[in-house]
Amino acid sequence: MGVTRTDLFTEQQNELAKIARILGHPARIAIVQHLSRINACINSDLVQELGLAQATISQHLKELKNVGIIQGTVEGSSMSYCINATKWNECKDLLTGLFDEYKNECC
Repeated sequence: MGVTRTDLFTEQQNELAKIARILGHPARIAIVQHLSRINACINSDLVQELGLAQATISQHLKELKNVGIIQGTVEGSSMSYCINATKWNECKDLLTGLFDEYKNECC
């Protein structure tokens, strides 16, 4: 498999692709939906909510956190996560911009 030529694309296109890749897993979508509903979460709550193993949840949380969609704080021996509102709005704007480019003028 070849190396992706990200230099051929705009910064916006590369950022949108990165976000789409991170959100391209149903467990991550479920995590984001859960965090959106309750506005904060302790990692162990996600294990009960989603029925996935702790290690699996942790890996998905790490991916979401690395791209900045969620943020976390340490509370004793637990991590509490929430949606990063600034990044969430950036993601929303990128996706909205993509969808708004469609002019519905095809055959």
